[in-house]
Amino acid sequence: MNYKIIIIILSFSIFFVACKNDKKENHEGHAGHGKTEEVYTCTMHPDVIRNQPGNCPICGMKLVKKESGANHADEGVQLESQLKPTNGFVVSSVPVMTIERSSQPVDIEALGTIAYDTRQIGSISARFAGRIEKLYVRSLYQPVRKGQRVMDIYSPEILTAEQDLLLLLRRDPTNKIMIEASKRKLMLLGMSTQQLGEVISKHKPDFTIAVYSNYNGFIKNAELMKDSEVKASMGASSQTTGELSIKEGMYVQKGQTVFNVYDPSKTWALLNVYIKDKSLLKKGQSVNLISETIPDKIIKGKIDFIEPFYRAETRTITARIYFNNSVYKIPVGSQVRATISGGMQLADWLPKSSVISLGLDKVAFLKSNDGFVAHKINTGIEADGKIQVLGGLSATDSVAVDAEYLMDSESFIKTNN
Repeated sequence: MNYKIIIIILSFSIFFVACKNDKKENHEGHAGHGKTEEVYTCTMHPDVIRNQPGNCPICGMKLVKKESGANHADEGVQLESQLKPTNGFVVSSVPVMTIERSSQPVDIEALGTIAYDTRQIGSISARFAGRIEKLYVRSLYQPVRKGQRVMDIYSPEILTAEQDLLLLLRRDPTNKIMIEASKRKLMLLGMSTQQLGEVISKHKPDFTIAVYSNYNGFIKNAELMKDSEVKASMGASSQTTGELSIKEGMYVQKGQTVFNVYDPSKTWALLNVYIKDKSLLKKGQSVNLISETIPDKIIKGKIDFIEPFYRAETRTITARIYFNNSVYKIPVGSQVRATISGGMQLADWLPKSSVISLGLDKVAFLKSNDGFVAHKINTGIEADGKIQVLGGLSATDSVAVDAEYLMDSESFIKTNN
């Protein structure tokens, strides 16, 4: 009887010990499953899974450690965020910032060319009708000096006036009024005092009258005054190799412009400024010019005139910079780079890296819950690596610092206004 009781007690003891060991093993098993192997993935390509750190084989970005476990089920990104369309929402944890209101120094970069100052173009005209007997200039861009003889013209009108004066001097030398009137008529027709004196002294009329230049510069045909007319009438190369339009034996009309004289020391720089920078342009602003012919020298100048019309073909407006070219001797037609000082501008700014250009639209990635939304904004000028924000964001809105990081080649073509 006692043996049976002992056997029963031993059986129960063995049963309880076995149950206890089984619970311990189960607990240790669960604890072992909790220590999962570390997994690394790409934020841009979540289908890439690696068991050690490295770079993404698709985009080359650094892999990040992926956390898992039941204790994270209710934290981080929600399922509905993952199910949103890729062209409207992106999940990421990149750094963010808000717009910054501050004063920034603004410089406008512009390109342009050197052109003749049209205010300084001189003209050699015929003050009387007649035939060109002799030309003393033979080619385009031949240099002439003030007072240099350019051509001789035979004019029946001048010859008749000379004969009338000589007749008065010979037959009525005391008629001072008529003699002075005849002299004045010849001078008004273009005869110089020296020429008039020679006619009177030798008592013989000159059949030709000399025409002199009143300017220093280079000879150009009168019809080549406008660039548009040049291109319409001849090729670019013939502007320098073409012959003079006026020949000996041709007739000229009274008041006709025979030549134009361009002074290469009287030039201006024509700068093409984009329309977005128009509000920064003012007359009198300082400008630094660098010419392609003398890139080691900075030419100082100021804006003297802003043309009041828009050039649709280049989407620019033109500013004129006057300077004395007698020192620099920059060839007309040379290209120049200019930096226009715009002063300090108080505005709302974002880094240029925060803004993506979609052609006519500018986009920033606005922070929204667990990710970012492509958001259209209005921008203005750019300065010192920053871009001006004119609208679309408030002072409390957070945007991604690096928009390129979130930009996918086929995504975010849809924006939220």
